[in-house]
Amino acid sequence: MALLALGINHKTASVEVRERVAFAPELLAEAMLAARETAGLQEIAILSTCNRTEVYCSSELQGSRALLEWLGGYHGLDPDELQQSSYAFWDEDAAKHMMRVASGLDSLVLGEPQILGQLKSAYSLSQDNGLVGAELGRLFQQTFSVAKQVRTDTAIGENPVSVAYAAVSLAQHIFSDMSRSKALLIGAGETIELVARHLGNAGVKDITVANRTLSRALSLAEEFSGKAILLGDIPEALADADIVIASTASQLPILGKGAVETALKKRKHRPIFMVDIAVPRDIEAQVAELDDVYLYTVDDLKEVIEENQRSRENAARQAESIIENGAHEFMRQLRTLDAVDLLTVFRGKAEALRDQELEKAFKQLNAGKPAEEVLNMLAKSLTNKMLHHPTIQMRKASAEGRTDMLDLVQELHQLGDYSKNDGK
Repeated sequence: MALLALGINHKTASVEVRERVAFAPELLAEAMLAARETAGLQEIAILSTCNRTEVYCSSELQGSRALLEWLGGYHGLDPDELQQSSYAFWDEDAAKHMMRVASGLDSLVLGEPQILGQLKSAYSLSQDNGLVGAELGRLFQQTFSVAKQVRTDTAIGENPVSVAYAAVSLAQHIFSDMSRSKALLIGAGETIELVARHLGNAGVKDITVANRTLSRALSLAEEFSGKAILLGDIPEALADADIVIASTASQLPILGKGAVETALKKRKHRPIFMVDIAVPRDIEAQVAELDDVYLYTVDDLKEVIEENQRSRENAARQAESIIENGAHEFMRQLRTLDAVDLLTVFRGKAEALRDQELEKAFKQLNAGKPAEEVLNMLAKSLTNKMLHHPTIQMRKASAEGRTDMLDLVQELHQLGDYSKNDGK
């Protein structure tokens, strides 16, 4: 079996491509079951976020093409085009990649903590649907352990740096006095919660949360002394908003060009700062064409983020060393599992020989043969049968000059330096 990590991310694909490959959360389990069947996989888990879609699997595949064709077919994309934006890692490299992702080293924001929770959710979903077995399960557990060590032993998580933080930082460059700005947040998930927290720290006092479910919006808004509305109320609330930040799981845009145009007229063309963190996008791309609107996507946040990354580079180097060791240890564990299977067969064969010879010995004892004679015959016969095939193979290896096999036998049986025995 081989481990494969196949995906696209913010480094290899634009937001237009990433949003086309993103999976709707409610369809993810069904998609994984289809992938396992279609691509011939044994185990599978899928991580789908705004910045990446990755498939982790265990299979007998000789290459990644079958999985790539399934991914392209599922999303209506040409697999050849998709391949240009994708990457594939195998075995130890796959383990290392997953650990880098979990530790935030492969994120748009270096060291951001959200990805670990998203990876744990992906694992839980696969586990709930019976799609994770021994190999992938061990990889996830080792990955979570390494990510925890990275957080504990390095400064990678110090200072709040995330896409949410970058969005608010960008707003601070545009509005000199954040306390006078009104914010409209679209969505009520973890990212928006972080945005609200950072806005509060930046001095914003007027926050409105719009969500499909009012109860969730209320829960989040109350935490920041804000207001809660439904998505349908956004056009009316938009006229009062100086800052709009959106992050939902909607497959279609929530905020269109027409609604923004109407709001701008009511605002008498006072500018609106917008950040669309969602993939697929929550705000129509055409909104950027309007005067007095400053619309940014996750890709536009890169410059802000690069500034914050520099402070984490030393910690990242330490984390890479931890990940390297973690990946080596994981592969060592896998190889140990291979040895366990071989040892089970080896021990079973030895025990079968023992039982055969014991049966013969009991028959001889019952027939009246002296016990000493029977024991000697038992020991001699058992020794000959145990050593017969290995002896033939060692002689053959010696004749062929395969000293590596002879050295291995010496190591396995602790024979010392057999070359000094001169045949005695």
